[in-house]
Amino acid sequence: MTDAGLDSERPLIAHLLELRSRLLRGAAGLLLALACLLPFANRLYALLAQPLLDKLPKGGQLIATQVASPFFAPMKLAFFAALMVAMPWLLYQAWAFVAPGLYKREKRLALPLLASALALFYAGCAFAYFLVLPMVFGFLARVTPAGVAMMTDISAYLDFVLVLFLAFGLSFELPVALVILALLGWVTPAQLREGRGYAVVGIFVVAAVLTPPDVVSQLMLAIPMCLLYEAGIIAAAMVAPRQPGDGVDAG
Repeated sequence: MTDAGLDSERPLIAHLLELRSRLLRGAAGLLLALACLLPFANRLYALLAQPLLDKLPKGGQLIATQVASPFFAPMKLAFFAALMVAMPWLLYQAWAFVAPGLYKREKRLALPLLASALALFYAGCAFAYFLVLPMVFGFLARVTPAGVAMMTDISAYLDFVLVLFLAFGLSFELPVALVILALLGWVTPAQLREGRGYAVVGIFVVAAVLTPPDVVSQLMLAIPMCLLYEAGIIAAAMVAPRQPGDGVDAG
């Protein structure tokens, strides 16, 4: 192989080694978070189950319909919690890998977008836990027919709650998505304002698909998304290239 060929391969090998290093560091951080949380897996599950237990009649409890559920359900929750805890570290590793190839303006925009996306995802999960779950379980407890006891399986409950967390966490990323679309030039703030009516309809459709089949959780997702859409318009108008007719006014 010629010297020119060797010189062309060196940058690729260096990038692959850097990628391996970042992946190993990210995996090590995730494993460390998991090791710290595993001893508290049962406490984490008890905390997660509290919104439902608060709405059950006195003496109500969750049940395990499978032999291994009392072991695997808390372990699954501990892994999800470790992923949430380690997410800033994982994003930092991804940022450290791609940042050297970005321009200064791209770096100035990418870092706030990453931080905003992470904060909005956490906010969506917290919104689901503190507001949505108590309202949903309160509604379901009120409409439960007489003579029927709510006895939810712990694995089914965990899957239900995690789906809600992901639905609300990802839905709260709407402003970041709108800002990225505006920065790419795919939409303008004026177009976002003009398409507000279609966006509201789409938001309610998405809320109906992502949430359980009850009106409470659908409204609890759709209403914040409508507000976040308006916030996304304002943020897009602040960072997107100026176009004729664009302005900060959201009217």
